[in-house]
Amino acid sequence: MLLRLVPEFELRRDVVPWLAARGWAAALDTSENSSALYVVNVERNGKIIYTWKGSQRNTHIGLYDLQTKQNEHLYTFEKDLHIISCSVNNERTLLAVSFHQYTEDETASQLLQSGTASGLFEYCLKYHTLLLAVPHNFCSENKIVYIKECYLKHVLFSVSKYLTLLIEIHPINNVRVLKAVDSCVRVQFLYPVEDRNASTESRLLLVSEDKYIEQFDIRVVAEEHKVVIQKSGQLPRAKVADDLVWAQWDMMEQRLFYIVPKESKSALRCVQFYPDEHFNAILESHLDISVNDTQLKLVNFGYDCCQDQDVASRSLNLQVFTSKAGGLCVCCSLASDTPDEIMYSIYFLHKGYNKTFTVSLERTESHQLKEVAFMNLDYYVAAYLPGQFLHLLNIRHPDLLCHSLFLTGEDARIDTLQNCSIRSPLVSTVLDCKAGSLYAVSISDSTLLQLLQRSKRDSERLAALHCALLYFQHTEDLEMQIIRWISENMSTCHSFDAIQEFIIASLYCRMCPETQNLDKLLPYTSLLDWIGVVPGVICATDIISLPVLEFQNPKGFWEKLNSNLETVKYAEPHLHYHNNVLRREWRSLSEEREERRTTAYLRNIFENAKKVLSHLDTWDSEARLVPLFEEEDYQQQLLMGLMVAQLKDHLMRHLQYVGKKKIDQIVLDYVANLLNLIHRIMKEVWRRYQLHSCVFCFDERGSAGEFAVFHIMSRILEAANGMCMPLPPGFHTLHLGLGVRCLPLHTLLHYIDIGVLQLTETCVRKLLKDLDDTEQNEKLKFSIVMRLPEALGQKVRQFWNHPINANLIARKYVKLLLENLGNRQCTRSIPERFSVPVEFLPLNYLTNMLTEIENQGVHPYEKQDHVNARFVEEVALKHTMTLLGLKYS
Repeated sequence: MLLRLVPEFELRRDVVPWLAARGWAAALDTSENSSALYVVNVERNGKIIYTWKGSQRNTHIGLYDLQTKQNEHLYTFEKDLHIISCSVNNERTLLAVSFHQYTEDETASQLLQSGTASGLFEYCLKYHTLLLAVPHNFCSENKIVYIKECYLKHVLFSVSKYLTLLIEIHPINNVRVLKAVDSCVRVQFLYPVEDRNASTESRLLLVSEDKYIEQFDIRVVAEEHKVVIQKSGQLPRAKVADDLVWAQWDMMEQRLFYIVPKESKSALRCVQFYPDEHFNAILESHLDISVNDTQLKLVNFGYDCCQDQDVASRSLNLQVFTSKAGGLCVCCSLASDTPDEIMYSIYFLHKGYNKTFTVSLERTESHQLKEVAFMNLDYYVAAYLPGQFLHLLNIRHPDLLCHSLFLTGEDARIDTLQNCSIRSPLVSTVLDCKAGSLYAVSISDSTLLQLLQRSKRDSERLAALHCALLYFQHTEDLEMQIIRWISENMSTCHSFDAIQEFIIASLYCRMCPETQNLDKLLPYTSLLDWIGVVPGVICATDIISLPVLEFQNPKGFWEKLNSNLETVKYAEPHLHYHNNVLRREWRSLSEEREERRTTAYLRNIFENAKKVLSHLDTWDSEARLVPLFEEEDYQQQLLMGLMVAQLKDHLMRHLQYVGKKKIDQIVLDYVANLLNLIHRIMKEVWRRYQLHSCVFCFDERGSAGEFAVFHIMSRILEAANGMCMPLPPGFHTLHLGLGVRCLPLHTLLHYIDIGVLQLTETCVRKLLKDLDDTEQNEKLKFSIVMRLPEALGQKVRQFWNHPINANLIARKYVKLLLENLGNRQCTRSIPERFSVPVEFLPLNYLTNMLTEIENQGVHPYEKQDHVNARFVEEVALKHTMTLLGLKYS
């Protein structure tokens, strides 16, 4: 299963043994009383409030602490009550309880329906003296008939259906009635910051079924080792919201979200409660959600399974989730006109658009279909329908459908959850109200890797890859397994480059936590769009208006949300770093003549490259596992330096408050991490195929493992070229060396000609020096030498002592010498001077003219003095003698 559930709390495991040890669990032993023990609330500090019925049908309230794993008895009612809401303040001195109390009418009706004579008679005996006259000689059946007749003749007095109490429990003292009404009321204490000292004031929210919310301020004083409510008459109260049709409590951040109907659209609002202040309305957003004729739905205001199930069919199935990165999502299940379809919408308020998903169901048995359950996994939101699908939506990058993971069948199964009673009170936490179990929810890395390895769809592969990197935040073992999968499936993915996605997503996950707003500036994917589809899912995207925020000096979540909204409002399409300008600049500078490479601009570029190389940690104890060489690579160092310069300029425009020194460090880390990731791929591949440094010898052919590594290196090169990313020093040298060992000559030369293999000084020099001059090797060397760029050819040809090479050098020398002569004219007569007696006049004339040009200072090979007119003359004679089949002496 993809979602891993670990039970943090279970009533049967953590509470029932404690009750049994104190003799309170007798009433829980029978099956008809299985619902007598249930969870009613989860507080911010991880304390779980539950209730149970004792053997005398009295009602108890207990508390379980997740940190200490201890239970505590809070209060007992000496009567049978159905508690619908309960909350305890942070100091555990006050208890607020809302319950449904059985009126005499309801109690008598229940007893009449049960048909128990003794129970009904005892009830009437206790409450109605008119029934004392029932004849004692009546049998049980006659007694029931008599009592029923009397009950029907007399209307019993009625009391309020719901009662809300405020109780002093430290120690148990007074009870104050807050509400006595015929509508349901939920209660919730506000919690201050966790490290704050005990307070003399508690604040309590009351949420009424009559669609309003108010706050009570409760002041307490210490008297003789007990805490009591100040006797100041009626408690101060303030209206928080009214006319609402839906509300949700965010216990961790002390926020109230609620929806009020408007003329054309609904309005989502948020009230933020502060530790030392009252509250402020801080957000309003208009949603295209129909709220007509809906019953009030309350989320995370306690848990009453009976009422929640009754309300579910007539209320909004909607939840609001926030993430630590400033994400704000509204998840809503929608009605569908088609019986075999499910519709749900995710409003990504921090992005300014809404996505509506229509899912075709595999099985449409009506008794199995229940409403979609939503879970908050911080970076992801999960939409879950048992037996049908599990949809993990990436809320940080929801624009492309392929970054979200949609699973059906066995992959979507979660055995332990009954979604009709699922709640998500905390991030990565699920409460199954019906079972009374609280689970920590996480994504299984092993299942995610299995999905990556066995999936047949690009959309699933891409979503699993990003989920693994984003959710698990740079786990080296996981990265190693992903690299292994990439190396084994080079040609599997058709719509994206797995190496590019791995490198870019890994860099994004490594770098973004360091600095706020950096996630908006660095690329997170190589894809510009996605034209693929997810079978069975239709997605419609609509632009929505951005939320309106009202606050001063925002902090925490609100600051990040505001930053996200500003990004969407002004410049998001242009904020992420792109390589278009980098590619053009790199090509332009690569084609410049050598004499123009000494400008101050270029000196700065190469200084950047030196900083990156000094920043690398690739030369560790395992570095020589891959025989990369610390060598000069003009093209790659130019690209490194340019990337540093352009990325620095990009960040400076948008992160001015960070400071130049910090941005310099970020940029160097980014480029160095990029090179390290490529080196990491190389090391894992090298280790997998058990290669060693002998691959850089040319005296034997390459193995099957070497050919596989060569192919992987070619794909790395293709990925780097596609994203204009630099490669580690020595990459091209090693790649060429493997190519020489593994490829037939015609394929090798073709790869060189099309740019897949690049001729480097280190590799060519070693090839010319180490290979002997057999006919096959001569052909190889000659083919390589003929393809060398001019500057490189001048450096390495001298290492091949062969007539063919000497002939090439002489030809190049004459050509360059005559080209450099230009318009110069010889001003004096050419003396007749022969190095050796030669009767061939054209050669005499050529050598004399070359000597004259040399004497005028036109010399193309300044650093190779042994190449001159005499060298040309000797090479010409040797070459002629060879052609004639004569021996030269």
